[in-house]
Amino acid sequence: MMSDLPLRAICVLLAGLLLGGQSQAQELPDDYAMQVPLALAGEGPWFRLEIPMALHFAAKYGDLRDVRVFNAEGQALAYALVAGQAESPDNQQEHAVKRFPLYAEQGSDSAAPSLRVQRSSSGTLIELLDDADNQPKPALLRGWLLDASALEDPLVQLQLDWDSAEEGFQRFSIEASDDLKTWQSWGSGQLARLSFAGERVEQRQVELPGRKARYLRLLWQSPQQAPQLTAASLQSQQSAPAPLVWSQPLVATRSEDGQYQWQLPLALPLQRLHVELSQANSLVPIRVSARSEAKGAWQPLAQGLLYRLPENGVEVRQDELPLPGWAVQQLRVQVDERGGGLGSEPPQIKVAVRATQLVFLQRGSPPYRLALGRAGGESAALPLATLIPGYQPQRLRLLGTAEAQLPAGGNAQQEQAVSSHDWKRWGLWLVLMLGVALLALMAVSLLRRTGAE
Repeated sequence: MMSDLPLRAICVLLAGLLLGGQSQAQELPDDYAMQVPLALAGEGPWFRLEIPMALHFAAKYGDLRDVRVFNAEGQALAYALVAGQAESPDNQQEHAVKRFPLYAEQGSDSAAPSLRVQRSSSGTLIELLDDADNQPKPALLRGWLLDASALEDPLVQLQLDWDSAEEGFQRFSIEASDDLKTWQSWGSGQLARLSFAGERVEQRQVELPGRKARYLRLLWQSPQQAPQLTAASLQSQQSAPAPLVWSQPLVATRSEDGQYQWQLPLALPLQRLHVELSQANSLVPIRVSARSEAKGAWQPLAQGLLYRLPENGVEVRQDELPLPGWAVQQLRVQVDERGGGLGSEPPQIKVAVRATQLVFLQRGSPPYRLALGRAGGESAALPLATLIPGYQPQRLRLLGTAEAQLPAGGNAQQEQAVSSHDWKRWGLWLVLMLGVALLALMAVSLLRRTGAE
């Protein structure tokens, strides 16, 4: 009976050594190919980080299952991932809205006539009033007022239609208000109607910032040539889509058949494509296709007419295309050369995905580091409601913020980290194997001694 005790002790020691070494191998910071310091701001202990595109490219998996946050002691911190929400058609509703013309005197920048606003249970009534001296209404149509007071959800898209068959561009500014007195800029929009190679291309939709407003004001930049609107509608969404995060410029390679191709580090759900038009007076019809693996079939992704053209003394641009959000790793652009092409140099593109936020619970000593890029990694993310007890969606934007301090030479740092990681891992396993061999010899010797007795 007593002879069994040393053998049991050896087995327990062997199991403890193996399990302890395995647990260390699973969560060492140097197991990850890239480590980035985090700069914290605001009040903790929870902090949120908007993951930039460079870190998406450095990850091994598109869903960021291999991401971790470590403190100065090398401890992995609890975290949650909030995936970027795209503009889902299932969550969107289209609403036809009332529109009111805004007139101004010739040569005047004034855009808002006298208004009478009356709110009722069925919505808001807006009535345009003539001047007190009964002067005739000015003939110059300066813009339009849209009544969105009946809509409760954030506004994500504006769609317009007009009766003019004349081709060209019309640019306008977009302003929002809740009281028709104070106006906030929501950027600008552009309408376009062009014909090329027997086809007509129209641009009738304008992206909105995903915020609520009771009224929108559209002011033409060139009102003398402005078309007459025949319809206006707004798209609302119950929750606004996450902002876009963009990559750095990516240079194309040109295949033998003249097509441009780009290879991404991994498959990502791309939402938008920007093509750099390096030359003025460019008119470029393109078709975009993609695939998720090198030998897969190319799938149509998007098509459109890109341009950089003069209009009324200013330059108008259309150099972006929306993408459907499929996970793709390779992109191909086919250019209709009848428009003049993209020039002699390979074009540069930028791609965007919806921002993913990482929320972590601060613990231990700074500095805190984001680690990612581990093959075979499994997600350790918690549900956000578990990470933050009593969590409410509006609380997310009130958390402290973290910013990834990206290095200038990220690739060199990544290679160095991989080399260090491999050396330490092999060293750890060598020590473990030597320990196992020594314990095995001790066990054999003890068994022989026990048998001889």
